[in-house]
Amino acid sequence: MVVLVGLNTNRPAGQQSDLSRIKAWWRTLGGDRFAVLPPPTRGRYTQSDGHEDAAEMFATRGIATDTSFAYWHWQSHDAFARSGELTGALYLHWGGDHATVAAGLGDGPPGYRIFNGGPRGAFQLDRVTVVDADGLPDPEDDAGVRQFLARVEEPRHRTARSSEYDPLTAAEERWLHDRLSGPVDLDAAVRFAAPLEHRRALTPDETARLLPAWRGTYAGRLTAWRGWRSVLPALLRQEHPEVWEVAAELGAQAAYALAEHPSPRSLELLRAWALTGDDGAVRGWFRAHHALREPDPVRAAAALSEELTAHAAPETAQTGLLRALREAVTDEPDTRRSPAEAFFPLLLATIRCATDDRLPRPLRVAAATAAADPAGRVREAAGRLTDAAEAADALAAVERYETVRDDLLAGTGPDLTGYEGGLGDIYHRYRALSPADVRWLRDRLADPSTGVQGIAFCLELLHAHGEAAEADLVALLPRWKKELTKQYRTTYTEWRHPLVTLTCLAQDLGHPAAEAMLAWWAKPKPLWKEPVRLLTHLGAPDEEKAAELWEFVVSGGHDTGHLMTWVLLRARLDGTHPLHVAEKLIDEPGIRAYVLHRVLIGVADPAQPLWHYAIDPRSHSWWHRAQEVADDERLSAAARAIGLKAAREHYVTRYPDQVRPALAEGEVKTAHAWLEARADRTAAD
Repeated sequence: MVVLVGLNTNRPAGQQSDLSRIKAWWRTLGGDRFAVLPPPTRGRYTQSDGHEDAAEMFATRGIATDTSFAYWHWQSHDAFARSGELTGALYLHWGGDHATVAAGLGDGPPGYRIFNGGPRGAFQLDRVTVVDADGLPDPEDDAGVRQFLARVEEPRHRTARSSEYDPLTAAEERWLHDRLSGPVDLDAAVRFAAPLEHRRALTPDETARLLPAWRGTYAGRLTAWRGWRSVLPALLRQEHPEVWEVAAELGAQAAYALAEHPSPRSLELLRAWALTGDDGAVRGWFRAHHALREPDPVRAAAALSEELTAHAAPETAQTGLLRALREAVTDEPDTRRSPAEAFFPLLLATIRCATDDRLPRPLRVAAATAAADPAGRVREAAGRLTDAAEAADALAAVERYETVRDDLLAGTGPDLTGYEGGLGDIYHRYRALSPADVRWLRDRLADPSTGVQGIAFCLELLHAHGEAAEADLVALLPRWKKELTKQYRTTYTEWRHPLVTLTCLAQDLGHPAAEAMLAWWAKPKPLWKEPVRLLTHLGAPDEEKAAELWEFVVSGGHDTGHLMTWVLLRARLDGTHPLHVAEKLIDEPGIRAYVLHRVLIGVADPAQPLWHYAIDPRSHSWWHRAQEVADDERLSAAARAIGLKAAREHYVTRYPDQVRPALAEGEVKTAHAWLEARADRTAAD
């Protein structure tokens, strides 16, 4: 018996590609209350871009704004190979009424099928393929094999630490083993070994054949073969004699597998890696130690925290340990539940850790830092609990946390080596600097281990707030030629290149080093510096610098902070607020409106200007500045309208789940109320 669920991927010469077929079908869609967007370009990269494109299309074509719609974006488009062949499911996103969209899409074009992901998910379009009576594809049918593997690799339950899979049928397991039985093909083995080992079903014979091929082909770079994530756990499970040699060569990336198979030997390796600050190793070390040495998770975490401190491990190691501890003391979140339901136990555990006197201070500081933004969300969630005693206990935990928070956070700061966007997410916390903040920022600048990203972040904050001093300049002088003259892209940051800021500081202080720095900026190479050279004019501003900068601004050259620099420079020269400088440029010939709008909001607080290349709709900082511009009675109606428009387009009310850090429900309601109170101004725009 053969069951039809797809088409063979082999396309005869001259036959249309998958992309052509799907586009032809797509053009036939649409009708009453349902529309489809044209296939994407790179400009439609995210779901947010898709919704913006829909709004623009509706306005251009006179389509009712409540029309439901479907589209795919450029990331989804990766499902197509260059040849147009569909190499994975095409995710179709949507807006409006889910049932209307489902009816509008129908079953898909001939030879394909659409899977309905439900009201909270995307639709998926894929090929129809052929399977036998056991539900197994022809091994030569690439699409059928892909779909089969996707099905058996979908966890039935997933948490922060583990995934559970449905058992394989005897026929499915036999089919997978057959794929590994011929000559070793490491590229193919990656696909078939994973679903087997997820059920602990890789055999000693299979690992014995894969291991030498892997070590021989990828000698010196074992992690370059993705299949190691299946083979290593099998080797540990089978107690293979070479496993420890392989694990040592893999390094800290093997921490997860070693934590899954705790032993004195794995504990030894995990500890060594953890003391270097590796996050995965710290978490693995805790899990192994908790399993082998200390059944009480709090005592286990306390012991490891003290050991990390004693060995001067990086501060970030305490954060990794905190994550491991809170996972151990809570029911791990099921990733398929809503975020509010899934992560409440973890957030509450974080708050409790901050006030648990059994834990060393460094670990409680890490907890206080992690809980700084979620505390409001925990308070709200506690208020919704039906069990009065449970709600009161959670609220009491938040109150205890808020009592000790300032003490724990004094003199601390973020991880300067992590994801750059994470620093931007918390920029609003530094709108005002406490004396402890200033000390921490200065200490980081004086620390030789602080990298370029950290220097850029800390120096910008100190300089913008008028707190940068000669000592900070002197601390960085030995590093500027060797380290700070390197390219560092700041397009998506709220801070400038650190050498731009350092040059401004040197000029403001009248320091002799300014001459050498300006001479370096004047040289033609390296080429990366030319687009940002004029930003150094903000230091010790004068009319000559203002004129040169203005000439560039109106030339139409690519703006990488030039207009903002000119506005701030002009404000310093005139002794006025930069908002008043910026508003005079509204409708000024040669000034691009979208750049001016970003600058107008970015300079709302001259003590902390926002240097991002555009208004960031996910940022707390940009939301607050947009509100302030909209409500500033000192500004013209045109300037205030720019602020209100930016506020209306911010994700705080449109896509609050995308705002970083996450918002409490009360914050979202307050934002809606703020906009509704200005609805008359919105209608007049």
